[in-house]
Amino acid sequence: MERRRFIMGFPLLLASHPLWAHHGWSSFDETRPIYLAGKVARVRWQNPHAELMLDLANPLVLPAGLKTRTAPKQSAPVDAASVFAKAVLPTRRDAQWEVELSPLTRLQAWNTPEIKVGEMLELVGYTFDGEKGDAILRVEFLIRGDTVTPLRSSPA
Repeated sequence: MERRRFIMGFPLLLASHPLWAHHGWSSFDETRPIYLAGKVARVRWQNPHAELMLDLANPLVLPAGLKTRTAPKQSAPVDAASVFAKAVLPTRRDAQWEVELSPLTRLQAWNTPEIKVGEMLELVGYTFDGEKGDAILRVEFLIRGDTVTPLRSSPA
């Protein structure tokens, strides 16, 4: 009887807590890298992947040196130079974006310290085709100061 009450009440428990949606990564447009920069408003440092809410810098500007950035080698065949060279600002005007990082095991493989609320970040990644739907960025490269961390795969 107790188990039945738990099972019946579980959907209500879930509905009472705000949840961030998990999106399949195949739905993101990898032909058009997006650049974002701003201050971290919220962080969920947990699996299936770390997530954060980013309050965009105002004004958001594409840094002149982005095209010359380099990234450490990773096991996935990602051409960092090409991604940085093609990065553009989003056309949508949302002041806050949901950001999907990689699983914690991958962040740990790169020795990435936990991201904190209030931290300033630069990100290059992908959103939905035509920037439709919610303001969500799947991060390809995390930039903290002079440190660029690839998030597609583990270090090579």
